[in-house]
Amino acid sequence: MNDYVAKFVKPSVECADVPDNAYNDGSNALHAKDILAQLAKGGKPFFFAVGFSKPHLPFVVPKKYWDLYKRDQMPVAPFQQKAKNGPELAYHTAAELFAYSDIPPIASFSDQKVGMDLPLDKQKELIHGYYAATSYTDAQVGILMNALDSLGLLKNTIVILWGDHGWHLGDHNLWCKHTNFEQATHAPLLISAPWIKPSETKSPSEFVDIFPTICDLAGLALPSHLDGLSLVPVMKNPQTKVKDFSVSQYPRSFNKLDTERLGWSDGQFMGYSIRTEKYRYTIWLKDSYRSYKPYSKDLVVASELYDYEKDPDETINVAEEKEYAAVSKDLNEKMIAFLASQLKKN
Repeated sequence: MNDYVAKFVKPSVECADVPDNAYNDGSNALHAKDILAQLAKGGKPFFFAVGFSKPHLPFVVPKKYWDLYKRDQMPVAPFQQKAKNGPELAYHTAAELFAYSDIPPIASFSDQKVGMDLPLDKQKELIHGYYAATSYTDAQVGILMNALDSLGLLKNTIVILWGDHGWHLGDHNLWCKHTNFEQATHAPLLISAPWIKPSETKSPSEFVDIFPTICDLAGLALPSHLDGLSLVPVMKNPQTKVKDFSVSQYPRSFNKLDTERLGWSDGQFMGYSIRTEKYRYTIWLKDSYRSYKPYSKDLVVASELYDYEKDPDETINVAEEKEYAAVSKDLNEKMIAFLASQLKKN
């Protein structure tokens, strides 16, 4: 029965007229609210983590959140193609989305095996579902913030909200995550400390910075072995920065036929990407490379460079363009230095 349901009754979206706690996140929010009340009675400092799964697939949330948006107004991605000069390694065929029963009958793939082609009405339905799921999660966070307020804890509680990754909604003809592009690697990070004035910043940061930031805000000594840095200086002055770039990585695997078709001996690759305030630079390394192995330029099979001031949709890979030679050289040196630092730690 489970196999039958997984194959034929596994929709990517659902719009049921039910209360919030009919789904897991709504139920978890109410349970977390009760735990907060117990912690408040304890009179001791506490660390409490609450996880929500939405807006992850499937986009199944109560109808009232779908009703917040109009399907015909959903913003379809303006660029749904492979970037000019972009390496095939950078893309995938959205296998995660393809696992839902309503997708295979309407999906198609290009000859280059880049992304997944979906009808416009399905794109808008998925984006509608993503928006609804985001609002649903926002409401659950609101329940917890209201609980902190009613318990008198807001004045001395640090609150951090973040998502583990971004999400492709048709850009580059991609869906889901699993890339080093902006939509997959740019994720929410909100840090609230009652004694620091709210602000916004474009300073590069990484999730490895969260732990040292918590230590700093809580007045605790920072362990010496941490990779991340405290973001408190940025919180106090949004114009400053504690690092020049943020790092992401994602692997890519090819089957035997595609590996032979592309002329490689090993189908296992790793893409390392650094994001500055203006650029993203990515290199793809062959032979199952990982940062605990020595780096060699001979391992690099492709590189990417995107200029977000001129090309926010990542339509052109300018890594080999003459006018970007100095930028590519600088970011390549930074990448090599980063990989060397990881090898030293290992």
